[in-house]
Amino acid sequence: MDYVRLGRSGLKVSRLCMGTMTFGREADEEMSFRLLDRFVEAGGSFVDTADQYSMGGSELVVGRWIKERGARAQIVLATKVYQQMSSNPNDGGLSRLHILKAVDDSLRRLQTDVIDLYQIHRWDPHTQVEETVQALDDVVRAGKVRYIGCSNLKGWQLAKFLYMARLAGKAEFVSLQPLYNALNRSAELEELEVCAAEGLGAIVYNPLAGGMLTGKYSRDSLPTGSRLEAFQGYHDRYFTNEALNIVENFVVAARERGVSPAALALAWVLGEPRVTCPIMGARNLDQLNDTLAGLDVRLSPEERAAIPAIAPGRWVGQDQVYDRQD
Repeated sequence: MDYVRLGRSGLKVSRLCMGTMTFGREADEEMSFRLLDRFVEAGGSFVDTADQYSMGGSELVVGRWIKERGARAQIVLATKVYQQMSSNPNDGGLSRLHILKAVDDSLRRLQTDVIDLYQIHRWDPHTQVEETVQALDDVVRAGKVRYIGCSNLKGWQLAKFLYMARLAGKAEFVSLQPLYNALNRSAELEELEVCAAEGLGAIVYNPLAGGMLTGKYSRDSLPTGSRLEAFQGYHDRYFTNEALNIVENFVVAARERGVSPAALALAWVLGEPRVTCPIMGARNLDQLNDTLAGLDVRLSPEERAAIPAIAPGRWVGQDQVYDRQD
């Protein structure tokens, strides 16, 4: 496992990040512990969660694992804030009130006194950027958070946050989490360019396209309990004729190289020089080990360009009426 700096910060993270969205949901606590153990065994140090995953359940599982394993010092711990966490109208969004409450809630669930990377989960159209910038700076100055980042922001939204923080002399984002894979290259239009220009780390999620790039989905049926079967958003995003055509050729390309489609999908993402690290999720050890194998697949720029993928800057279903991110 290689280690890289997160943007221009001095923080070093493993080349892969363990995503925990499945924890407390598709993966029970015992399996979640085994996944984290295997990730650390492989040299991983970067773990990403969010308060909204299983409505706090993922953070609870990660917190118990950290405490039981005594692993806090070896883990770069990241979480996110935005989700509506209760019926209280102020218990969601990026207001000062919610951020100050949410960070304490996350600290308690994670059983730690500081979060290494605290990220806003998405754009809040109802809160002024200045208010969010000030609140994030306050939690950094209070010693509850070491670095701040963001997820799912469009290029202009990210630029606005960076500008307002810089203008006010407040803490700035060190990273962005955009969606990025061989079926969705929309981040190449703006987000990855802004990250490169401003020195932010790009922690990209969904490298396997919700499992589409593993080749397990057919045109006629979806496996019971699979991501696309269980979540309509993933189905709408990826289950298109265009995607299936690409995937069929992608699977052939993996077979020709003697690797699994999952490993090739990860290697394809790692081959983008503006990507700091992909976030990989798993429901079981077989899935995790299959994806980890992508670390051993190195693609030259020419080899990467030959891998079947959507055209640069495009995403499958681009002409359908839904956002390119969620």
